[in-house]
Amino acid sequence: MDKSKEKHYLSQEKCDELVAELSNLKTIKRKEIAERLEFAKSLGDLSENAEYHSAREEQADTEDRIGQIENILKTCEIITQHHGGTVQVGSKVVVKKSSDKSESELLIVGPEEVDPTQGKISYLSPLGSKLMGNKPGSKISVTTPKGQLAYEIVKIK
Repeated sequence: MDKSKEKHYLSQEKCDELVAELSNLKTIKRKEIAERLEFAKSLGDLSENAEYHSAREEQADTEDRIGQIENILKTCEIITQHHGGTVQVGSKVVVKKSSDKSESELLIVGPEEVDPTQGKISYLSPLGSKLMGNKPGSKISVTTPKGQLAYEIVKIK
């Protein structure tokens, strides 16, 4: 699949965050880099000018990030929390690990918002992709580096 056409699922909060980052990169960051480049050029010989090469590298990274954010925003779909009967992007799911019966609450998000410390997992991750489309009571198995892990979907909030 063409990555530029890939749909990005974002919460409204993450979308607003990306819009602010894009604005900062286009207005403030670009200007700062242009000023650094001008200063570095004034130092003379560009072939051995570390300041110049550093600024050029930062400029390339910034332009890459601008392009990446613009693509995400162009192809994003704002997700809302789903309360339906099956797991979808935006679902808050309570799962129980079969091995120790511990329960975890997970929020299924797009890859831009993954934060395991807050229980946010991508719908593209091994566990997230196995959960998608399932209902409470479903049992799933996920292959991890530590071996097979079995889960049961307790409920969808």
